[in-house]
Amino acid sequence: MSKTDIEDDSNETPEVKPEGIIEKIQQLGQTNVPQLSQDTNIHCLTIIGQIEGHMQLPPQNKTTKYEHIIPQLVAIEQNPKIEGLLVILNTVGGDVEAGLAISEMISTLSKPSVSVVLGGGHSIGVPIAVSCSYSFIAETATMTIHPIRLTGLVIGVPQSFEYMDKMQERVVKFVTRHSNISEEVFKDFMFAKGNLTRDIGTNVIGSDAVECGLINEVGGIGKALRKLNELVAQRGKDRMEEGLIQ
Repeated sequence: MSKTDIEDDSNETPEVKPEGIIEKIQQLGQTNVPQLSQDTNIHCLTIIGQIEGHMQLPPQNKTTKYEHIIPQLVAIEQNPKIEGLLVILNTVGGDVEAGLAISEMISTLSKPSVSVVLGGGHSIGVPIAVSCSYSFIAETATMTIHPIRLTGLVIGVPQSFEYMDKMQERVVKFVTRHSNISEEVFKDFMFAKGNLTRDIGTNVIGSDAVECGLINEVGGIGKALRKLNELVAQRGKDRMEEGLIQ
């Protein structure tokens, strides 16, 4: 081997491996963080399984952790390359306050958002579904509406029931404020008897959710992306007009 061959080998740069992938998975639950999304102006956020609150659920449960979702929503708001948010829902519900926190953050984004309920958007998944600028539900998807329930130790004092009632009102007001359903109809669904086995509440399927005003339209991913692109284009047009007026 010649001297030049040795020098050439020593000058070769080692293959650069992607760094921080494991850390991104640990911190955000996925590798495709908003800051790295360069090929599209839309970010997809999935909310699946059970929404986890302050208590960690068993490892065999599929969960959506609010500490994963909240930083992503902040990054989506701050990243100028992301112009729209697509929220995919297939959840059984979960922690009320964590679900409401996610709902409030999505509803207060300055960028347009569209939700799609696939399979199920039960319980506290209902506020998340209606928190977007526009909502879709698959024809076979369901949404279970029922009163607030607590698990574990409950102190049997009047204040506990008052706390639950106030928490329930927060959910009702949020849903009615961000959808076309009336408070009366929503509460009728919530306290209906005979629709759910051994429980009170209502299972709303596909077109029924649209008819009562809870969801905007029946549709899937294709319709949702078309609608989101329309909203993004309209937002760009409005901002351009504002700039011309100023």
